[in-house]
Amino acid sequence: MTAESRQPVGVDELLERVRAGYERIEPLDAHAAVRAGEALLVDIRYAALRERDGLIPGALVVERNELEWRLDPHGSHRLPEATGHDLRVVVVCNEGYASSLAAESLHRLGLRRATDLVGGFQAWKEAGLPVTPPAGA
Repeated sequence: MTAESRQPVGVDELLERVRAGYERIEPLDAHAAVRAGEALLVDIRYAALRERDGLIPGALVVERNELEWRLDPHGSHRLPEATGHDLRVVVVCNEGYASSLAAESLHRLGLRRATDLVGGFQAWKEAGLPVTPPAGA
């Protein structure tokens, strides 16, 4: 570990460093990849946001605090969708910040194709992509 890597950083610098390690994906490209069966969309937003704003049809909902356990292909608590380390996972949070940190964590587990959605759910919705409205809306 270098002296530089032990220096405290702010969250903006941390995000910059993390995002430099992989290529993020835009909403239209993510939608096309999911439709083509080339990516698994994983929604890590907490329940209140999903209830307020709705869901992306076909997205796998995994709470952020369970993400690594559910997507580790060798884990005892993995989901059936966690088929291997070559799985292309697109992590979605509300605005595209927490998802960057989550994608980096998946990289540490060996999911080398993990990425996150630029702008998160809000960008997906603003792009006019499919959203299932919240119950009662």
